[in-house]
Amino acid sequence: MKTGDYLIYKLSDQMKKCTKIDAELFRKLDVKRGLRNEDGTGVLVGLTNIGNVVGYDRLPDGTLKPIEGKLFFRGYEISDLVGSILDQKRFGFEEVAYLLLSGNLPDKEEVSEFHRLLVENMPLEKNTLLHIIELEGRDIMNILSRSVLEMYTFDENPDDTSRENLMRQSIELLSKIPTIIAYAFNMLRHGGQGRSLHIRHPQKELSFAENFLFMLKGKNYTELEARTLDLMLILHSEHGGGNNSTFTVRVTSSTGTDTYSSIAAGIGSLKGPKHGGANLKVAQMLNYLKNAVNDWTDEDEIVSHLEGILAKKELDGMGLLYGIGHAVYTLSDPRAVLLKKLAGELASEKHRTKEFEFLQRVERLAIQTVYRIKGHGKTLCANVDFYSGFVYDLIDIPTDIYTPLFAMSRIVGWCAHRNEELNFEGRRIIRPAYRCVTEEREYIPIEKR
Repeated sequence: MKTGDYLIYKLSDQMKKCTKIDAELFRKLDVKRGLRNEDGTGVLVGLTNIGNVVGYDRLPDGTLKPIEGKLFFRGYEISDLVGSILDQKRFGFEEVAYLLLSGNLPDKEEVSEFHRLLVENMPLEKNTLLHIIELEGRDIMNILSRSVLEMYTFDENPDDTSRENLMRQSIELLSKIPTIIAYAFNMLRHGGQGRSLHIRHPQKELSFAENFLFMLKGKNYTELEARTLDLMLILHSEHGGGNNSTFTVRVTSSTGTDTYSSIAAGIGSLKGPKHGGANLKVAQMLNYLKNAVNDWTDEDEIVSHLEGILAKKELDGMGLLYGIGHAVYTLSDPRAVLLKKLAGELASEKHRTKEFEFLQRVERLAIQTVYRIKGHGKTLCANVDFYSGFVYDLIDIPTDIYTPLFAMSRIVGWCAHRNEELNFEGRRIIRPAYRCVTEEREYIPIEKR
């Protein structure tokens, strides 16, 4: 073993000892671990006008009553916003993005102008484009983060936090992220698989969702695929101020740092498998079950494998059923409910209805199995990740960009929260406290150690 390797091993062993904290101390000292209360609800740390996530009612005695989930954007319920868009079979992400950034629903002329503004800003600076082409990165989330930080270099006023400049930066980020992701994937495929490198430019007549699909794979998509992606973008665009990545953006914004540093921090947070990367975990679990279960209609066989997963004997040995349960939603996740509708239509178009029926069966049986084995301590429902991976697969979107797509839609929510954080009166830097539980020690001179 090399000297350096031995030292790293020694330091890591010491780290194991010095990072150990008795879990009972959190309860004894009333420390809100993970900023969660004892009942699992989030600690209230701020106020916002942007989004509201509702999954339960708090009764007079303090207990929580599970209810059907609701999600509000600027006071409008998501089912109302999306319902109109689905009924009219039109694209609505631009409309929702306008609402989140401005606080108001746009009229037809405003939507049209906003769409034109987004498309005009989609092309990348030449140096950023060359940077992506020359980059030999293996993870598109990392490429995305680096590209966002690089945008600082080409911004004439990167540190200006005036309202007008913040809105300009929000528009440019929202516009350029799809281009960065599409080009980065094509470069990744070119470098790793020897495929042809395609650089397709955004088209003014295409919607936001259509432009992404076009830049990603040309005109090889259907109208229903594009509308389904549009719905996915809407459903992922905002989810309150308490989710990890949005809170990260608000924490960094409270310091007064530049927009690009703050958004890059949000991307880093979203990349984690417990947050934006969860959709990949669900896709892996469902693929495992599709291969492991011989008869997709045999509920006993499905339950047997679900029990194996919970017992840490199957899948990844973690004992988790991915896509089942949510930090806030109880009886239902409204995003999953809305997504399931178009997922069924798209599965029919792709002649994959048996697979869709299998997913629905797994969803129902997974919840029943958890209740039977672990009890009803927490009310469970399928979250949006349970169906998002399946939908991406139906649209023929590669797994490498599942999480980047999440970032592409959530960027508008991040920017809205950053703008709010920097513009309300009496704002303060977010600075919670940690209680140190190490005993005081007397210093020992180096020659006596």
